[in-house]
Amino acid sequence: MFFTFRGMLWGICLLLTVKTSLAFETIAKSAIILDLDSNITLMEKNADMALPPASMSKLMTLNMVFEALEDGRLQLDQTLPVSEHAQSYDGSTMFLTTQDKVSVEQLIRGVVVLSGNDASAVLAEALSPDGTERGFADMMTKRAKAIGMTNSSFANSNGMPAKNHRMSTRDLAILAQRLISEFPQYYGYFAETEFNFNDRAPANRFNRNPLLAMNIGADGLKTGHTKEAGYGLVGSAMQGDRRIIFAVSGISSESKRAKEANRLATWAFRQFTTVKLAEKGQLIGSIPVWLGPSKSLKIAISSDIELLVPALEKDSITSSIVYQSPISAPILVGSQVAELIVSVPGFEDRKFPIVAGESIEEGSFMVRFKAAAEILGNNLKNRIGNLF
Repeated sequence: MFFTFRGMLWGICLLLTVKTSLAFETIAKSAIILDLDSNITLMEKNADMALPPASMSKLMTLNMVFEALEDGRLQLDQTLPVSEHAQSYDGSTMFLTTQDKVSVEQLIRGVVVLSGNDASAVLAEALSPDGTERGFADMMTKRAKAIGMTNSSFANSNGMPAKNHRMSTRDLAILAQRLISEFPQYYGYFAETEFNFNDRAPANRFNRNPLLAMNIGADGLKTGHTKEAGYGLVGSAMQGDRRIIFAVSGISSESKRAKEANRLATWAFRQFTTVKLAEKGQLIGSIPVWLGPSKSLKIAISSDIELLVPALEKDSITSSIVYQSPISAPILVGSQVAELIVSVPGFEDRKFPIVAGESIEEGSFMVRFKAAAEILGNNLKNRIGNLF
């Protein structure tokens, strides 16, 4: 790897999210694909459009449940009553009745695997500040804003059609990222392929996520469908050390949804690759120093640098090192003195700190006197030159 040095004033700017706008057509009304580790958006289409999410919004209900489990407001083996309101839901259900007392874990599996509208309502009423599903929906909306989901609002817990029940695919991707990263102890539920609750409806026991059977490393998360919303899916898959997250909405049929989700995931894995650019502690050159016994400072990479790049562009990576010249002694080994700017075609530049590879003590009085005299002499020459 070759480095270009540029002496100038620099500021720390480590990018947390990098976007690329590589062209990829999709039949979905809205879509987004993220690479989880690098937090790079690989592709997006109308990703901020607020659309009816159907059952994909149950992921937000599950987020609220997982948070409650973590802070002790719920326990997995705790049983909850079924209200008449929860029992009244049709569509995808666990076929719960008001005579049931169902454990939280069973309800979670009912939401994930069976997409139970009734199960979502039972959990919602248990956590709602006023005991109603409407109160829980308001709580979900407030919580969504707090975790960065800016295009989401909820009218219920399960995604049944409602005027103000909307989510964007970007928000769905943010939510999926959170469920995977923050709640790994519960994420295994999303990979379950069937759940037969008390033999209520054996034919309805199978997970609706078509990706789980496609051998592409998929292990979640949730499908959705209503007449208003069309067919949608929030998915995640892992191949090797790479995990991707994707969300699609507004597809016209169940079969097209399965095919398109598979196509998006396959594209994301095949068109991008991880490249190791440098190792922690690797010396990459030197930069000028003044007011010290040495006139140059060895510089090093502060941490391993691995980047996700388009597969066909891995030989087109360029980089430059930006620093304030000259840097004055004393300098401690490991202190940041510059930053590395890496450019990859199709991506925004990414920036990484560069540190001192050695310590340089402050120079003696004579060293500093000579440096000051040199600067004074250079300034005097410049002034004289400007007079003629």
